[in-house]
Amino acid sequence: MPRRASALPSEIFLSHASANRSFATRLAAALRSTRLKVWYSASNIVGAQQWHDEIGEALTRCDCFVLVLSPAAVKSQWVKRELLYALNNRRYEKRIVPAVYRECDWPKLSWTLDAIQMVDFTESFDAGWQALLKTDVFRDLPPAQTRMRGNARGKENRRRPVRKFRSGK
Repeated sequence: MPRRASALPSEIFLSHASANRSFATRLAAALRSTRLKVWYSASNIVGAQQWHDEIGEALTRCDCFVLVLSPAAVKSQWVKRELLYALNNRRYEKRIVPAVYRECDWPKLSWTLDAIQMVDFTESFDAGWQALLKTDVFRDLPPAQTRMRGNARGKENRRRPVRKFRSGK
């Protein structure tokens, strides 16, 4: 019997407002810790690139769209453009995941979001992460891949304290 093709996304587009960069960075790290490929502007757009072209190429390539919702996202024309592209592209059908980072008036982005199950990160990142893993898009992840590692767990890269040495004088 032929094996069923994986329902997991081949690459995730992470849409967010620049004001939510710290949350988006943590979410991107958590998604990457599952060994899924994530396109995230802060790490995928490098200097001297035409960023609008990079965003367009990523949108045409990715097959999952995670949308970070917040008041800043509702005001962002780029978030709206990215969302409208995803909503109008069959590649993203049933693969749009709104992640509510901060309570907001999300219908201003699109009234159609009401038909899509939202994931609530407003109480805690860990609770939101667990809810995200239960969505149709991510439920086929093997259990070993669902545990966050390193910075994805919210631990900062902490420097070791500098030891002060006293001279023998």
